[in-house]
Amino acid sequence: MSTPPVTAADHAFEVWAPRPQRVRLWLDGAVHPMRRGTDDWWRITAPAAPGARYGFLLDDDETVLPDPRSPRQPDGVHGPSALIPQVDGPRWPGRELRGAVVYELHLGTFTPEGTFDAAIERLPYLRDVGIGFVQLMPVNAFNGEHGWGYDGVGWFAVHEPYGGPSGLERFVAAAHDLGLGVLLDVVHNHLGPSGNYLGRFGPYETDGANAWGSTINLSGEGSAEVRRFILDDIAWWLRRYGVDGLRLDAVHALVDHSDRHLLEDAAALTAELSVELGRPLALIAESDLNDPRLVTPVDLGGYGLAAQWNDDVHHAIHTIVSGERQGYYADFGGPECLATVLTEGFFHAGTYSAFRGRTHGERIDPERVAPSQLLAYTCTHDQVGNRARGDRPSEYLTTGQLAVKAALVLFGAFTPMLLMGEEWGARTPFRFFTSHPEPELARATAEGRKAEFAEHGWPPGDVPDPQDPDTLAVSRLDWSETTRPEHARLLETYRALIELRRDPALAHDDLRAVTCDHPGEATWFAVHRGDLTLLVNFSPSPVTAPFAGDPELYWEAPSVVDGATTVPGHSFTVLRRRA
Repeated sequence: MSTPPVTAADHAFEVWAPRPQRVRLWLDGAVHPMRRGTDDWWRITAPAAPGARYGFLLDDDETVLPDPRSPRQPDGVHGPSALIPQVDGPRWPGRELRGAVVYELHLGTFTPEGTFDAAIERLPYLRDVGIGFVQLMPVNAFNGEHGWGYDGVGWFAVHEPYGGPSGLERFVAAAHDLGLGVLLDVVHNHLGPSGNYLGRFGPYETDGANAWGSTINLSGEGSAEVRRFILDDIAWWLRRYGVDGLRLDAVHALVDHSDRHLLEDAAALTAELSVELGRPLALIAESDLNDPRLVTPVDLGGYGLAAQWNDDVHHAIHTIVSGERQGYYADFGGPECLATVLTEGFFHAGTYSAFRGRTHGERIDPERVAPSQLLAYTCTHDQVGNRARGDRPSEYLTTGQLAVKAALVLFGAFTPMLLMGEEWGARTPFRFFTSHPEPELARATAEGRKAEFAEHGWPPGDVPDPQDPDTLAVSRLDWSETTRPEHARLLETYRALIELRRDPALAHDDLRAVTCDHPGEATWFAVHRGDLTLLVNFSPSPVTAPFAGDPELYWEAPSVVDGATTVPGHSFTVLRRRA
């Protein structure tokens, strides 16, 4: 049976372009003049079918520029845009983010093929591990074949090498069929260095800069339409593709001097969409400000976001287990630091940071913010990939130490997040890689990376070239590791810890329900929640702690004698205390 032809129908083309004096629509080779409105939006209606190629010609320039809101870039970010079918995302009841286990993955290295369809085949595995949400690193359009995705320029388009719009549609539908939620990482704080034509259309950027490029115009002249651009992008992913939430990259780099911050508008929009679509939706902030206002309800003076990443938990756990103290780790370390983050959320909460040379952060009010609004983790793409060699903790820690780190995150009151492969102690690194086609940009990226780490004492020869294909190749997960005994044992421990989270003792969503004990030095450490106690041993030798109970779960079998428990080296035990 032949496929019925796709017929053209009238389509409304529009673009906000206050800067040019003339705008023409290029549609499948034909050129049509557009009419400018008083709002600086140029509009025209023309017959077009899904798949039609189009773009815009500005003033007398005959270069076809992609649509700033392009839904698809089939020939890359420099080529014309393409229409896609206007459909709504799949209907499903959704699930709550808070307390579920989030799994961060990079689509291009999660499987050897690096596509949505290949990743779909691994979704049953994630469900069986106990994952609740899959969080994709950015999949919007960026220049080149491979990269982390944080240099995107097509904010509404899906990266073609991953499978394009239809690939993401299939991935979301497959995840929902298995009961998995889908979160997308989106970047609204800067644009990538190649393929960014927005400045030709209007004042999307300012003269200011952050660590990655020009800042976005959120409060200057023309900012109302730029803010609308971002809010429409948020709605696009949530409605069109049916994703369950967005991780907002580096919100501290959103410079907004408006009376009402963009993040508050974004939270309000998401709440409205949640009612409209009939399912929970979440915005998750990445921020280094330790500012609880991000997740404080609006009626209590906050922005009303659902959750935020909490690097302090990562730093406190990593330093006490690994002993590393370089860079920003210098502020962390020791059992007191760990106890603070597990019971108060932030370590820096109006306290002095030696790394920053100033007071940093604000205290969390447990009456306003629940611990499940903070995402906690032992690894993220940043904490691994932004090391010079992209080495995972599995390269320099024992498997027992990895299990201890996992127990501290998964037993805690926060919403836990894993980095792909962490659950089996993957030995493959996760390195920073790029594939810039422009030689000068490729060279600048490689040299900049080496210079950055040279400041921290890394010889240039030890820093992988992001453009080298091997840098990408070695970063792909090796799934055969999951069948090897050492890895398989750690994987089963992760499964058991995730299953333990169903226990009523771990159901209290209140930091005040968590207490910690330790002897004053980094040997044993105890976390109490309800009638369960997590007892960990940071040292390589056995230690005895004054707690007893029935062992529910452990890495190495403990000995419980005369009201005390001896925990083997680099191990943990979960005890159920007797009444």
